[in-house]
Amino acid sequence: MSVPPEVHRALVEHLLRHAVRRGDFVLKSGRRSNWFVDAKQTTCRPDGMLLVADAILAVLPDDVTAIGGLTMGADAAAFATAAIAAVRGRPLKAFSVRKEEKGHGAGGRIAGALDPGDRVAITEDAVTRGVSMLEAAEVVRAHGAEVVLLVPVVDRGGTVGEMAAELGIPLRPLVTAPDLGFPYERDVAATS
Repeated sequence: MSVPPEVHRALVEHLLRHAVRRGDFVLKSGRRSNWFVDAKQTTCRPDGMLLVADAILAVLPDDVTAIGGLTMGADAAAFATAAIAAVRGRPLKAFSVRKEEKGHGAGGRIAGALDPGDRVAITEDAVTRGVSMLEAAEVVRAHGAEVVLLVPVVDRGGTVGEMAAELGIPLRPLVTAPDLGFPYERDVAATS
């Protein structure tokens, strides 16, 4: 399964118009970059939400029952996708993984609808190294659900695929750094 070319093109254009910034940025890893993607500028705009949901739904296996990931990066994409799926007759639960365990109420790191046995897609707005996605996958597995796909909106780093493969989880980024006209971060780091 792949993103339809017209949806992919429109998503790339939306990201370039609203989310990609050029300049001097310090990434979460501490490395400097001459570009940054604030993918929430796409995942949180109504037209962007629809593009992201269309793209994610195009690559989700039919047996996926829930979508989510580490809060805040996954929330907009996961919730929009579940809502669009619902109006199209496909039940898909959404959840967030908290950064740390909640000490009150029901506790735990999962917020939202996730049950043991669910088949899960982990999403994120943008990944460089992929640590957040893999952390979310670990929490979901500990909750008793099965992670069947990692689907970031943008893969700017090019390294999460190898780490995911070691865990036996397929990766399907909707858009890559090269799609946006930039090299993967791993390739920049290799030449520095």
